[in-house]
Amino acid sequence: MYARSLSRQKMKRQTIQLKPKYLLPSLVIPLLAGFVGSLFTVQNIPTWYALLNKPFFNPPNAIFGPTWTTLYLLMGFALYLVIQTETEKRKILAYKFFALQLFLNTLWSILFFGLHAVGLAFIEIVVLWTAIFKNIIEFGKINKLASYLLIPYIAWVTFAAVLNFAILLLN
Repeated sequence: MYARSLSRQKMKRQTIQLKPKYLLPSLVIPLLAGFVGSLFTVQNIPTWYALLNKPFFNPPNAIFGPTWTTLYLLMGFALYLVIQTETEKRKILAYKFFALQLFLNTLWSILFFGLHAVGLAFIEIVVLWTAIFKNIIEFGKINKLASYLLIPYIAWVTFAAVLNFAILLLN
């Protein structure tokens, strides 16, 4: 009887109460951050970025938009899952890391594309990677699926960091 009660309590902590009113804001927040970053990016792709020496593994420009849109939607859905999880355990810290990594994500676009500060952008992307990693850990303490949804994001930022470093070396 006691074991069954503990099992129910554990299940209750992991229960997700679907609250559709939070889905749209959860998806829009990262997309807005991406939009702000794109204001610095889009105008520089055919001009400044086109003139840079890039490594052989630089993807075609057409890949970046759909990839980032997908990653922002995954971030948003991960945030939604954390919001939905009943437990309040560590949510504030998880939200702080989510906000930090989202801010740093936008800042990278401003540094790299807006200011053309490739070296500073590389330093910043290392900090961004660390914030994403911490975000994954904190989301995982609340909702495992939410943390798994951020894995493609950190993988892409890892690739972006390598690309950023290569561009730095080549220019």
